[in-house]
Amino acid sequence: MIYFDHNATTPVHPEVRDAMAPFFEGLFGNPSSLHAAGRQARTAVETARAQVAALLGATPEEMSFTSGGTEADNWALHGRRRVVTSAVEHPAVQSAAEVVRDGGGEAVFVGVDRLGRIDPDALLTEVDRGDTDLVSLILANNETGTLQPLAQIGPALRARSIVFHIDAVQAFGKIPVDVEELSADLVSLSAHKINGPKGVGALYVRRGTSLASWLHGGGHEQGLRAGTENVAGIVGFGAAAQLRSREMTTEAQRLEGLRDRLASGLMAAIDEVVVNGSTTHRLPGTLNVSFRRVEAESILLGLDMEGIAISSGSACTAGTSEPSHVLLAMGIEPRLAAGAVRFSLGYGNDTSQVDRVVEVLAPIVARLRALSVF
Repeated sequence: MIYFDHNATTPVHPEVRDAMAPFFEGLFGNPSSLHAAGRQARTAVETARAQVAALLGATPEEMSFTSGGTEADNWALHGRRRVVTSAVEHPAVQSAAEVVRDGGGEAVFVGVDRLGRIDPDALLTEVDRGDTDLVSLILANNETGTLQPLAQIGPALRARSIVFHIDAVQAFGKIPVDVEELSADLVSLSAHKINGPKGVGALYVRRGTSLASWLHGGGHEQGLRAGTENVAGIVGFGAAAQLRSREMTTEAQRLEGLRDRLASGLMAAIDEVVVNGSTTHRLPGTLNVSFRRVEAESILLGLDMEGIAISSGSACTAGTSEPSHVLLAMGIEPRLAAGAVRFSLGYGNDTSQVDRVVEVLAPIVARLRALSVF
């Protein structure tokens, strides 16, 4: 299989797997236990907490582990009165904002431009319209890879004493993410986007930030989120963060080269191809393109039959027949949005795979267009 769907999930890196293995066998203690087995587990959890925090420019005490990015997003928005967010957020933030609204609060979704980017002035104007207590924005869009100008927004929110939540699930470990540079108060992270295991994430909570308790029970995670920690998963998250801290710069350069090779190859082999999102402010390994007069689902099925895995958008909305809400918010016509696919590259991909995808995709698109009723 050629796997070009790393924004959906990533394979667990061998180093991460090896770090996790002992905690499925001999080191199975509960980290809240006081005996030697428990202390070993606690040491492993705290080591991983420090590893994740270091990649974020945070302190270990500001990191709380969760079951993933979706939980972290929901926790950040839990109990808020007025949330301002954007029209191109991940479904986890969109749905959590709607819960705020359904509970009697207010949720405002600010529009974006044709490239999918927020206008900081327009956002701040909306923030000032009401009693906003939280702004939640995605750093790197999961569908297009477009990066938002959050470093321009964070300081203005801090001056207003408004809590700033950043969904950094797609950005963390792929590009530098520093909580001080972004003036972030809350940041959502996930392990399985950076060659770590599924089922574990984290929420960064700046000291002094207002945050409601999420799960009730014991005093885990500084009394904010009860439940015995997923020790093996947390260890894997820490190992993945440590691996990214060593390789992020060189891997970003490598993925940029592969992405650009893929884009130029598709443009040369297939006509009427449109790149969606920013070509200057984006993740290194993400390419979202639309093929006119072709539906994305047909492309996905054609490539899948050739052993090639890509996506038509967010994995969390797979199975829906509607065009991407992200692309529609960018002003892309529904028919063109219906022909959009996402290539997201990562660990294990190489030039031969890129060339193979172009070679296979060109005749698939030609065949589908010959059958098209558009």
